[in-house]
Amino acid sequence: MAFSAKDVQALRETTGAGMMDCKKALTETDGDMQKAIEFLREKGMAVAAKKAGRIAAEGIVYADVCDECGVGAIVEVNSETDFVAKNESFVKFVEDVCDVVSMDDPVSVEKLLECEYPESEMNVGEMLREKVLTIGENLQIRRFERYAEGFNVAYVHMGGKIGVLVNLEVSGISDMTKVKELGRDICMQIAAMRPMWLDRSASDPSVIEKEKEILMAQALQEGKPQNVAEKMVAGRINKYFEENCLVDQAFVKENKTSVCQHVESVAKELGGTIKIRKFVRFEKGEGLEKRDDNFADEVAKMTK
Repeated sequence: MAFSAKDVQALRETTGAGMMDCKKALTETDGDMQKAIEFLREKGMAVAAKKAGRIAAEGIVYADVCDECGVGAIVEVNSETDFVAKNESFVKFVEDVCDVVSMDDPVSVEKLLECEYPESEMNVGEMLREKVLTIGENLQIRRFERYAEGFNVAYVHMGGKIGVLVNLEVSGISDMTKVKELGRDICMQIAAMRPMWLDRSASDPSVIEKEKEILMAQALQEGKPQNVAEKMVAGRINKYFEENCLVDQAFVKENKTSVCQHVESVAKELGGTIKIRKFVRFEKGEGLEKRDDNFADEVAKMTK
């Protein structure tokens, strides 16, 4: 029994399986839709369901800025192994997903999955399932961020281990090449120094209070009187801000000046003003449970 492209699409919509798997199922069952569904459930879909439950904490962080519209986007897509993160097909998928975030401005990962995938009849979610089946690992789009206003600069470190997107407010400057160089330096600063916040006003009060409690306990354990301990805590909290607020950090290329002072110096040199408005830093797999693989055990299983 022959089958058409519409039959393939209908089977995909019914089962959620990849396009190639649907074609194979219809071929194997001579175009019988019901048998094809059963085929996929027994073969492909069972495999996909099994993969979906496996830990995906490797992958890639990718960030980019559109040359035409200036919109910046950053996305993290996870895989099970670092080996797959070097797969050209996977890398292209991550880059395409970043483009979709930039163009379509989805409000959540769920809405991103519904967006049309570039140069395809599939949406992002369908293409994700396709990649799971063709690549053979659980893949997950974990998170993304998008900056539309201002001047954006993106940076990807160590082949996708870390990605940074910085948003600048610039006025009175015509040479944006220098601004882009500054933005890249700031991105590298963020990648290396892991600032928690832009400045002190953006800090989390609960985190600061907890830090004060710890520092006070340490000072009292050192035998300091209460009034002396309070002064010590004030000084140490100031140091804590300098380490964790981007604008207060020592600039990595010239540690005798802060990031804020460096930005002001570059802006003055260019005859205008530059302000860091916000930034986002994604590190691959941060906060996720990692796979605990034992390579010797895996080899032993394969040889039995």
